[in-house]
Amino acid sequence: MKSSPVGLHRVVEPPGVLPQAARRLDPDPRIRDDEVRVRLERLNLDAASFRQLHTKHGGDPDRIRGEVLEIVRSRGKMHNPVTGSGGMLVGTVEEVGPASPLGLRPGMRIATLVSLTLTPLRIDDDLGRWDARAEQVPAEGHAILFARSIAAEIPADLPAELSLAVLDVCGAPALTHRVVASRTSAVVAVIGAAGKSGSLALAAARRAGAERTIGVVPSEAEAARLRDSGLADEVVLADARDPIALAEAVGGTGDAGRGADVTVVCVDVPGCEHGAILSTAPGGTVIFFSMATSFPAAALGAEGLAADVTMLIGNGYVPGHADMAFGLLRTEPGVFKIFQDRVETS
Repeated sequence: MKSSPVGLHRVVEPPGVLPQAARRLDPDPRIRDDEVRVRLERLNLDAASFRQLHTKHGGDPDRIRGEVLEIVRSRGKMHNPVTGSGGMLVGTVEEVGPASPLGLRPGMRIATLVSLTLTPLRIDDDLGRWDARAEQVPAEGHAILFARSIAAEIPADLPAELSLAVLDVCGAPALTHRVVASRTSAVVAVIGAAGKSGSLALAAARRAGAERTIGVVPSEAEAARLRDSGLADEVVLADARDPIALAEAVGGTGDAGRGADVTVVCVDVPGCEHGAILSTAPGGTVIFFSMATSFPAAALGAEGLAADVTMLIGNGYVPGHADMAFGLLRTEPGVFKIFQDRVETS
């Protein structure tokens, strides 16, 4: 059957837009020649999306499950209309079209490296095994991958839950490494440093030759976790939503109070844009790795603050990002411990 490598044929409405921008996709399990159907095992909701749903419903598991099911049923994909974000999934390849270029085979256990906001999806089990306490969602159903989709085989030496947690944020360390490696003697601040993407970003910055790494966390418990990991040269406490407090915390540990050369934002709460900008030295770079980021607020805030900074959107894809993330997990004990603790408590 005729298809588009970017999935235009799966868009139900409105016509003419790409799947990510569509209001509704067609999750029909019958695949085109260049598509792949995946049997679901587990979804990983984007952290910002899960936080929004959890807050909206006061942690009520039935209501959280109900809204996720309604989003998927009505949109044919997991695309939170409030946060605009989705997540990714783990599953087993069921059927591969003869013209698929992805190199997948039936029976392979994979994680998708493209967002659920553009992945045709159907859930068949009402999410009855999910307690709605964390982002990872056991699920039955299927998903469709296009010719331009990306997926990675789950490593045999790692639990699926741990692999999914790593692959969910694997774009963060790869882009952080690229940016830091392009500079000389960079001071790097990571906001939300004790989380999954934050810990990987810190490790990647050190590998890329950062002169100094600063880990910013909101609580003493997070600070203790980060100190134990040994990933940051300096650990500071600050509320990322308080721009002055954040800038003072980061600037006070930088070179003569000038702030960080590279600031990486890895938090799942809104309102952190201006603090990140103020924390960055003139001529520096801010990398936003959070779907809670308001990009108009970032752009207009930088203009209003007369801040000469380059701002990058972490789009989740850098060539080799999955291999780099797994390499850091395997070789950095501090990263492994943070991920292990996060998965065990979820």
